[in-house]
Amino acid sequence: MTPQLRNLLILLAAIVIVLIVAILLFGGRSPFMRFMSIFLEEEGGEDGAPRVSSAQRMRASRQEQPAQKKTSEPIVEMATLVQKCDDRMRIIESTGQVKLVDEYYELVFVTRKGQKLKIECSREAYDKIPFNQQGSLTYKRNTLVKFKYYEDTVFNS
Repeated sequence: MTPQLRNLLILLAAIVIVLIVAILLFGGRSPFMRFMSIFLEEEGGEDGAPRVSSAQRMRASRQEQPAQKKTSEPIVEMATLVQKCDDRMRIIESTGQVKLVDEYYELVFVTRKGQKLKIECSREAYDKIPFNQQGSLTYKRNTLVKFKYYEDTVFNS
C-alpha cells in the first residue's frame, strides 16, 4: 500500500468519525443538546417577556391538537356537542336560483376525558344534533357514523 493511499484512508476515517460525533452531540434529542439549550436560549424577548423556544412551541401545539385515533374500525365514545362549523359556497344565478357547492359540515365534540374531536358529517346530521347534548358518539376516522342520545339517534347520511 502506498503512503498516499494510506493517508487518504486515514483522512476518510477521520471525516467519518467527526461526522458521527457531530450527529451524536448535535442531534435534536441528544442529552448534550438539551444541556446546551439551557445556555443558548435568551432569557427575555424584545418586550421583556420570557422567550419561548421552538421546541417548547412545538410541544405546546401538539398538546393543543386533538389526539384523534386513526383506525379503520368504528370508535364509540361518550361525548357532548360543543361546536358546529360549516363551510359552503352559495351561488345565486341570474334566474334567482340558489345552489350550494363545496359543502363541508363539522361537529366538535368533547369526550368525558376532555379530548376535543372534530368530526365531519352530512347536512342532515349537522342540523339534527342539538348543542350541549351528551350521547354515544360513533365515528370512523374523522367521519360521523351515528350519534345516539336520550331522545333520538342521528345517522350520517
